[in-house]
Amino acid sequence: AKYPEIKSLMKPDPNLIWIITMMVLTQLVAFYLVKDLDWKWVIFWAYAFGSCINHSVTLAIHEVSHNSAFGHYRAMWNRWFGIFANLPIGVPYSISFKRYHMDHHRYLGGDGIDVDIPTDFEGWFFCTTFRKFIWVVLQPLFYAFRPLFINPKPISYLEIINTVIQVTFDIIIYYVLGVKSLVYMLAASLLGLGLHPISGHFIAEHYMFLKGHETYSYYGPLNLLTFNVGYHNEHHDFPNIPGKSLPLVRKIAAEYYDNLPHYNSWIRVLYDFVTDDTISPYSRMKRHQKGKVVLE
Repeated sequence: AKYPEIKSLMKPDPNLIWIITMMVLTQLVAFYLVKDLDWKWVIFWAYAFGSCINHSVTLAIHEVSHNSAFGHYRAMWNRWFGIFANLPIGVPYSISFKRYHMDHHRYLGGDGIDVDIPTDFEGWFFCTTFRKFIWVVLQPLFYAFRPLFINPKPISYLEIINTVIQVTFDIIIYYVLGVKSLVYMLAASLLGLGLHPISGHFIAEHYMFLKGHETYSYYGPLNLLTFNVGYHNEHHDFPNIPGKSLPLVRKIAAEYYDNLPHYNSWIRVLYDFVTDDTISPYSRMKRHQKGKVVLE
């Protein structure tokens, strides 16, 4: 109400189409370049290069899940484009992510609804420095399987299509380029979403390092690779504004954001999470929903 000009930022970002297309093509070139390398170099490049691209692609899919590529009036165009963006990740992900991520925004911290909340087992078991380190390494697996335990949903026809297209693509990569290209693709996703500097955003976004502060923004340089997902308070306030414009939200309404606690290093977030005995997967705000719940 105080800054109506923010409404002008609520529009799609067509540049996403070209950026995502270039990232997919870049990984296709990488698949070809690694096909004859020694295994040690396949894994090295999967972590040093492929992990950055694939993690960035997952955050591009996050943008597409908010219809930021083609807009809300072409919602299905966004779904199909998300399936395309999914290809270099190796595992069907885009459609399911959209379904669960909308619940995350509507019911942030909702018990049994928001699958971003770790399970009771995760909080109970991963409570020491070493175990939290293992939890960080295995984060992509927990994010993949947690929905099945917390909030399983019927499989949609779009998820089936996403899976068929992704498996077909993986088979083509295997038969045309060989097993090393396939391993590079899958390792890039597993390593990039696990113990990796960019993965600090998983913990930075909603883990309560300070009591009373549930969501945190990050204003460091890795926002350049992550479509400004670090501007997380801004994103939850205005989820229909593309990441490109979130710095403008902060600039326009600085009085609402500049005094909030924030981060400048995701690597420091990972280090503090692992080493601080007062922080664990339990360090999240959990809510019991009242009234009618409408799931995606």
